Amino acid sequence: MQQTAELRLVNSNEDNEVRQTSQFSTFYVSNRLYGIDVTRVQEVVRPMPMTHIPLAPEYVTGLINLRGQVATAIGLRQLFGLKDSPPDSFMNVVCKVDGALVSLQADEIGDVIEVSAKDFEPTPQTVHGDIRRFMSGIYKISGALLSIVDIERVNKYLNHKT
Repeated sequence: MQQTAELRLVNSNEDNEVRQTSQFSTFYVSNRLYGIDVTRVQEVVRPMPMTHIPLAPEYVTGLINLRGQVATAIGLRQLFGLKDSPPDSFMNVVCKVDGALVSLQADEIGDVIEVSAKDFEPTPQTVHGDIRRFMSGIYKISGALLSIVDIERVNKYLNHKT
């Protein structure tokens, strides 16, 4: 059963309109802000010992043991085709998808952000295809763009490519 973003219905006393909001766990990769639906994120953890997988694609950086559960670690820089130098350390955004754990490696963790559905836009064509194929859209938030990563698209790509 696929979970979806929590929708909150808020009655505005001034204009009696109903607004829908969603919450996203945010993180940075190459100074860009990304988010994943909070209901899809199991936890965020610091770097952990990783087992290398021979002959795996470059973006599969290894396997981590998360209290007895194995998670496939995915380097988002590699998956997105970003060529800039990675930071010395990264964080793991662990998501549960189709009963399996996937750990997305991000440069830095942001906050949980609540956004209004009215601020949602489709992914712009100007976003590079290696990133756009994994996104479900963007939100304009206080001077920044929040790019939404669709973990289902990432998982389908992983299962198709590996």
